[in-house]
Amino acid sequence: MNWLNISTENCPVQRTLDIVGEKWTLLLLRDAVNGIRRFEDFHRHVGLSESVLTDRLRKLVTAGILKAVPYQEPGSRARNEYRLTPKGWDLWPVLMALRQWGDRYAADPEGPVLDVRHAECGAPVRAVVTCPEDGVTLGPAEVSVLPGPSARPRS
Repeated sequence: MNWLNISTENCPVQRTLDIVGEKWTLLLLRDAVNGIRRFEDFHRHVGLSESVLTDRLRKLVTAGILKAVPYQEPGSRARNEYRLTPKGWDLWPVLMALRQWGDRYAADPEGPVLDVRHAECGAPVRAVVTCPEDGVTLGPAEVSVLPGPSARPRS
């Protein structure tokens, strides 16, 4: 069965994009990875309307990517901080790959906004696809793609 004959109704890429594929959602995740936690900080930094921000944060909490943690400043009402869950942190390599692609193909002429380096040795961090057995870096020519157990014929 080749790709054109496989149904895409249960495609994991499509299901992932249904959750995090909207521009504002990815920008909120970018900020959460970089330490933003409070509604007003997301609002100020990303610059989207309060209603859209509320909707996207609610969607990420419902999906288990962020968790809402109550906090209260003295003299103020209780509010929530939004913290990445382990499921949310698992999106970090995706964000790193998007940043890496952007630095290569959509870069600011003055250079990258962030310089992400290995804290221990100082080497630049790169998102790569590797073989879990031998650690070899792989490109599209070095992999085989076969139908998986949930592949269904296209109707």
